[in-house]
Amino acid sequence: MSLALLYPWMKALHVAAALIFAGGVLTVAVFLRVLRGNAEAERTFAPALRRWDHAVTTPAMLLAWALGIGMACSGYWSGSIWLPVKAVLVIALSGLHGVQSGRLRRASVGEEFIATWHMTAPVAVAMLIVIGFLATAKPF
Repeated sequence: MSLALLYPWMKALHVAAALIFAGGVLTVAVFLRVLRGNAEAERTFAPALRRWDHAVTTPAMLLAWALGIGMACSGYWSGSIWLPVKAVLVIALSGLHGVQSGRLRRASVGEEFIATWHMTAPVAVAMLIVIGFLATAKPF
């Protein structure tokens, strides 16, 4: 099967994985913000959210990365500026997910952790909007 025939399927699966990853990042951002300071609620909900993060959000992120790299290598965007800009934003979003995973781990075992930056969810939403715009419009 040729790459041209696989490309639409790779793209669709990439978008689905990216949506699941984005939903997970936003869910954890809201959870960490809303329940900050409520130790009992953190101990109750953090383990379940951490299991979800490990079982769903992280694999979705890895799948989105793998498919994205595969499409980038097979596409014809070597001179395009939008792709490295998108890559920087995706790296930042993945880093945010890593920070969130650490905070979830600490919250799920009852450890104290530094207060979550209150702008995590709005910044993640802004990054996701720009990523979606760059991937769709390919403006430069």
